[in-house]
Amino acid sequence: MRPIVAFQGESGAFSEKAVEFLVKEPFTLLPCTTFDATCGAVVEGMADLAVIPVENLIAGPVHAALDALAAAPELEQIGEHQLPVRHALLGLPGATIDDIREALSHQMALKQCGRFFDEHPNIKAVEAHDTAGAARLVGIRRDKSVAAIAGACAAARYGLVVIQDGLQDH
Repeated sequence: MRPIVAFQGESGAFSEKAVEFLVKEPFTLLPCTTFDATCGAVVEGMADLAVIPVENLIAGPVHAALDALAAAPELEQIGEHQLPVRHALLGLPGATIDDIREALSHQMALKQCGRFFDEHPNIKAVEAHDTAGAARLVGIRRDKSVAAIAGACAAARYGLVVIQDGLQDH
């Protein structure tokens, strides 16, 4: 039987990518909206494992994830993976950097792209619940002035294109 692996975010999230490195057998994914829900999925028996980011090289500890883990002391760490994160600006086909007025993403991703926002003061950073979720919202809104900061792999899933790659500061 395939293990069910919970992760915070939507399809295309960086945590989903981490699952591929950490779980070597075939698995079924369970996307969750929050870190509390991710941990709760294991505690409540809806998932066998959870993959949670606990630290970010640039932005530091992921406090919401650490708080969720602290609230679920019955969970134990069984693995670790350092996932290189490469952010891209994803927009609608035909959109250019000059069209973009808002960039949606998770708060950690926005912090990781400070230099990009300094170089593009006309683009407002807007917080979303996760990177892939931001890409999904851009695909739904169909507004050429709105983009997402997420992994390039999320572009195809949500009908977007990479406008600029390598937005992360480090």
